[in-house]
This record gives sequence, structure tokens and C-alpha cells, in this order.
Amino acid sequence: MLEMSDKLKKDLKMIGSGLIAYIIVVIIDHSGLLAHVPYRLLLTFLLYLIPYIIVGGEVVKKALIGIKNKQMFDESFLMAVATFGAFATGENAEAVAVMLFYQVGEWFQSYAVGKSRKNISDLMDIEPEYANIERDGKVEECDPYDVEVGDTLVIKPGERVPVDGEVIEGSSLVNTSALTGESVPRSVKQGDEIISGCVNGEGLLKIRATKMYEDSTVAKILDLVENASSKKSKVENFITRFARIYTPAVVFAALALALIPPLFVGHWMTWIYRACTFLVISCPCALVISVPLAFFGGIGAASKAGVLVKGSNYLESVAHLTTVVSDKTGTLTKGVFQVNDVKTKEDPQKVLYYAALAEHLSTHPIANSIKQAYQGSLDEQIIKNITNVAGQGVICETSIGTIYVGNKRLMEEQKIAYENSEDAVSTIVYVAKDAKFLGTILISDEIKPEAKAAIEEMKAAGVKDVVMLTGDKKSVGDAVGKQLGVDEVYSELLPGDKVEKVEALLKSTDEKHTLAFIGDGINDAPVLARADVGIAMGSLGSDAAIEAADVVIMDDNIKRIPAIIRIARKTIAISNQNIIFSLAVKFAVLILGAVGLANMWMAVFADVGVAVIAIINSMRALRTK
Repeated sequence: MLEMSDKLKKDLKMIGSGLIAYIIVVIIDHSGLLAHVPYRLLLTFLLYLIPYIIVGGEVVKKALIGIKNKQMFDESFLMAVATFGAFATGENAEAVAVMLFYQVGEWFQSYAVGKSRKNISDLMDIEPEYANIERDGKVEECDPYDVEVGDTLVIKPGERVPVDGEVIEGSSLVNTSALTGESVPRSVKQGDEIISGCVNGEGLLKIRATKMYEDSTVAKILDLVENASSKKSKVENFITRFARIYTPAVVFAALALALIPPLFVGHWMTWIYRACTFLVISCPCALVISVPLAFFGGIGAASKAGVLVKGSNYLESVAHLTTVVSDKTGTLTKGVFQVNDVKTKEDPQKVLYYAALAEHLSTHPIANSIKQAYQGSLDEQIIKNITNVAGQGVICETSIGTIYVGNKRLMEEQKIAYENSEDAVSTIVYVAKDAKFLGTILISDEIKPEAKAAIEEMKAAGVKDVVMLTGDKKSVGDAVGKQLGVDEVYSELLPGDKVEKVEALLKSTDEKHTLAFIGDGINDAPVLARADVGIAMGSLGSDAAIEAADVVIMDDNIKRIPAIIRIARKTIAISNQNIIFSLAVKFAVLILGAVGLANMWMAVFADVGVAVIAIINSMRALRTK
């Protein structure tokens, strides 16, 4: 049960007070006590005005402000005009009832929005209030914004990690559920990376800050959450445009209904009453409230599942996914490479030394595996310059010569005679020094255990084609693709080639269907930005990939993708149900009202009743499993 805010409690008291006053006035009106009182009609009107002011005073005030600001065509204006008209025709009880039930509908809306907001606002609790910095043997409490890269932070049991960092002392279990949706705590020890926003368990940790607060994971998440509602879906934009045209149209239609028929058939009060009924029926709040609420609920459900969607327009795009294109390393595979073999006529450690020296600044998984395989120390002072050659490797200029580390393209470009190696499942790195070939390093990656099941679930959710793009050699790409059951594999691609391939695939999809790209590396940022939906692996993903993506998976679990597809499709289905149901009921009752077959009570159902039903239906988006 959602704990009610002060405003919800205040509004509920207002509705309760108005309802009690309304019941008392109705009893007095129908008891005959006023039958012989002078000015009975005026006194009855004044009595009904008491509950009306209690429940409708704020609505009338909003309507007057709207008129003053020349923005009068909204629900408050419609309700005020309709109830004024009901009073004018002597239907005092119905005038108050309309306003009372309208406020009941508004309360349900506020309650539903609060419930939908809860999953997203829970993420706001991840913001750390302070950081414990250790300086000169003393621990000082300071604002997280004051933490600088390299500072040593002390994380006590139960405290939130204020910035991204590396554990330098201690071990513990950390709770990442608010970030990733994963309920099982993660174990961290010396040397492990730790992300901001998670809660430390029972152990004392000391970490070295690797990022400033504004660049850390928690700050990026909060920024994404705060801006998610600003990017509306096509359906929401349609409803906004529809309401702008629809509301003035029904106001003028009601005016015509009140003025034109009486000129020919008379009975002015009858037609004014019908016009007021028409206005109550036509109030568009069921659509204006329930459709955005459905998308808000969908984004909340995604957040609960550890997936951040940057806007409802992206949730809508995910619902129409037919093609999923994925990077290989770190996405379908673990991205944890290991050196399996070194083929050389030289000393293997010497080959690894030169490779590790050239790659010592790189954070690429392949570079990390080479550095881990070489256990010795590196003389970094001999390095003069390192050049990264996109899609080929690195060239490292040192005082002892120039080192070349990369694929066969690099060897061919530099005109180095190399011994070609073939291995179906390993990534091959060639090493040369001063144009002399030294040897080959064989590195392999491991497929994520959940990847195959995730692809099967994507197809079950309606995805027709799963395509894998990789810069790795063809034999490796084909072997991984076959194991996972992907439909197409494109290998040996440069970052620019990936963009071109996605462009080609985009041309083959029609406007009703969308294409998503899943990636995690800095080289994936251009492709993530170009796809209809860019999906980034948040935990291991680079900052550039997360910035460029439209959807961020916080725990790198690719099985979140079929889950978010299900959430998106359920959200679209709910919004469509609300649109069809609301318009069908409204137009049916509008016609009945225009010909005098619908009274004000039926109008109340067509407005408030339909709105409450649509709101309750929208709340189902939160409960997607």
C-alpha cells in the first residue's frame, strides 16, 4: 500500500467533507423542510453551494486563471461551465455531484501517479548524502561533490558508496538492488571495482575514487531518471495534439447545442441542460491522464527490473522491435579474456612484455588480458608515444624501438612479414618490434551463460532477426554465432563498418518496425546513436556508450532485453486499450446526450468512471513480471 502524501490526505479530507455536506443538503432538500420557506429556490441553491465550494472551489479558481491566461480549454474550464449550467437549469444536486465525482477521479489519478512514480523515485534514494574521506590518518565527512579522483574513502557497514572507485582494503557484500534490480548481494574484495549508489554490507571497505561524483554511475542514473519524462512517445504526442483540438471543438459544439435547437423548437433550459451534459461527457481527462500514466508505469516497471529507459518514446520503439543487432565482446560474451597461448620462436615472456608495454594505457578487455598474463614489471619511462590505430591495434614508440601490437591488418599496413595463425575460437594478436615479427598471442573469450536463452526469449517476444557484429575475425564470429543461434554474423568490422552495416539493416526495416543495437564499448557509441534504439550495458559499459544509448541495462544481463520488450509491448497494449475504450464510451454517450437520452449521471460515468477505469488499467503496466 502506497503511503499517501500530505496533498493526497488533504484532498481526501476535502472530498470527505464535501460528501458529508452534500448528503446533509440532499436530506434537507428532500425532507420537505424547505417546502414553505420564502425564497426556497434561492435558499436551496445557497445550501448546495456549500458542498460545491468545498469540492469545486479549487477547480473554479483554476478555470478563472486559465481564462485570465487565455488557456481556458482544459478540464477545469469544462467542469466549471458544465456545473454552472446545471445550477442555471435548477439541477443543483447534479451540479455538485459532477464536481464531487470529478474530484474523486482526480484523487485516483494523483494516487496512481504516486504509485507509478514510486519505483522511479526509489532510484532517487541511491543518492549518497555524504562521503568519508581519509586524509592524514583522519576520516572527514564531506559532500560527495568534494571528492576528487585518487581520494581514499572509508565505507562503513550500511553506508552508500558515494563515487565509483576501486577497493584497496577490506572485503564485503554490497547491495546493488536499487541500481540493477538484482536482489542477491555482490561480493567485493581488494582490487575490485565498485560503483556508486550501492550499499555496503557488514565489512569495512576502503576505496580509491576513480571518478568525480558528477561523472560517477549514481549521478548519471539520477540525470537519466529526472529527464526520462521529457521525451514523449508518439502516442502521448498524439493525445496532446488531440486534446488541443478536441476540447475547443466540444466547447463550441456544446454552445451550438445550447443555442441553435431552441431557436426552432424552444425549451431553452432543456437544451442548456443537454449542452452541460455534453460538456461533462466530453472532458478528455481519461485520455490525457491514463495514456502518459501507462508509459510512466512502464518506465517504472523497467526501473524495477534494473533497466533505465531514457524516455517513453524509446519504450514505444522497443515495443516495435523486429531486428536486434548486437556487439559480441562484453555483450554476448563475458568480455573477460585470457591468454591461452603464445606462439613464438623467442622467449614467450619477452613477447608478452612488449605487448603489455604497448597496451599499458588501454582499458580494452584484450589489452587487460595481455597485461594480466605478463606478471613482471613494466619500464613505462622508456615509452615516448603510443598511437591507437582504429580497428588494427597500437603502435608504441620507445627508446628501445617501435613496437607493433594488433591484428593482421596492422602487420600488412606496416609491411611486416608475419606468420599467419588460424584458430577458430581465439582472438589473434600479432606482436612485432622494429618491423621484425616476434610472435602471436592467442586470446579467448567466454560466452555469457544467459546469452543463448536471451536470444531465444527475444525471438519468442516477437524479434524476427538477431544479428551479431564484431571486429573479431570471421572464424571466431561464426563459431560464437553458431553456438548462440543468431541469424546473421558480420565479422572483422571497424567501428565505421558497424555504422554502415546498421544503416543497411535500417533501410531493410519499414517505418512500423524498429532496430535496436546492443553494445558496451566506446567504439559502439556511434552505432548506439544511429540505431532506432541504442541499448548499453551499464555496469561494464563505457561512459560514452551509456551517454549515447537510449536504454541502459544496469547489471549487464542480456536477459533484461526480452523482459523490457515484454514491458514495452504491455505498455503499448494498455495505452491502446485506454484510447479505444475512452473514445468509444465518450462518443456513444455524447450522441445519447445530444438527443436527450443521457442525463448528468451518465455523463459523470462517461467522464469520471471512464477515467478511473483507464487509470486502474494503466497501473497494470507497473506489474509486468
